[in-house]
Amino acid sequence: MTSRRLAMLAAGGALALPALPRPARAQAPATTPAAAQAPGYYRFRIGGATVTTVHDGFFSRPVEGFVRNAPLAAVQAVLRDSFLPTDRTVIPFTITFVQRGATLAMFDAGNGVTPAGATAGRMIANMAAAGIDPARVTHVIHSHFHGDHINGLLDAGNGRAFPNAEVHVPAPEWAWWTDEANQTRSPEGQRGTFANTARRFAPYRDRVKTFQPGAEVIPGITSMAAPGHTPGHTIFRIADGSEQAMFLADVTNRPEVMMAHPDWQIAFDFDGDQAAATRRRVLDMVATDRIRVTGYHYPFPANGYVARAGNGFRFVPADWSSAA
Repeated sequence: MTSRRLAMLAAGGALALPALPRPARAQAPATTPAAAQAPGYYRFRIGGATVTTVHDGFFSRPVEGFVRNAPLAAVQAVLRDSFLPTDRTVIPFTITFVQRGATLAMFDAGNGVTPAGATAGRMIANMAAAGIDPARVTHVIHSHFHGDHINGLLDAGNGRAFPNAEVHVPAPEWAWWTDEANQTRSPEGQRGTFANTARRFAPYRDRVKTFQPGAEVIPGITSMAAPGHTPGHTIFRIADGSEQAMFLADVTNRPEVMMAHPDWQIAFDFDGDQAAATRRRVLDMVATDRIRVTGYHYPFPANGYVARAGNGFRFVPADWSSAA
């Protein structure tokens, strides 16, 4: 009610309302909040195993060309409905660690050393905040060999970032990217992966162990073929007793986009048709079995569940817990 209407009511015999007190001037905070967020790590349990997700920052690229078999307007509509930017795709990176006793395994190795000011390459700092010493990592288990998954194998001096770790790789992935004869059979934009694979794995040459799809990589962690994103792309089941979770790697990129439209194919897919078929199969499996999942490109802390939604799926973040 305006002050003029209040005065008119008072003049007409109505009770005059007391003047509203002026709000007190807000006092300046005693200290200026830090600009940085809290460290990016989160823990939960799978049976007797402790799972820790560690944030490695993010990468941003134009939306145009990100999905190659859908109109730009359709992709932008999904982003808009998900409260995400419509001019660029923001792609997070999250590494999943599994500790059981003295065994400390990690899935993929992050972006590694990045230029000053880069938005990616935060894994080592967040590992330190989480109390995870790179020298204590016993196994680095790879889903595939794209740079954002293997560059972190090297430290700033191009030595082993995880000096005491065995490195486990899917046999089909290793066979493809270590054979130069496959270059002409690979998408042009991915041919740099051959040289990068040779460089990143070189310091571990006597520690690389291949495994076949379906094999138990280490006790409690079993591999599952999920090709298409790359020739040997692999996902992993983490199990302890009756409890389980799955690391889905790059079965999807942003789940808001790729779960809602599992048949969409992104620019980074090696074989788009195969990737889409794999995506639908895997998402159907984890939705049916109600398995908790972590993903490499999910919004942090990058863990939750997959539910069916129409002809596609949706990501349901796990309830946050202070207990690890």
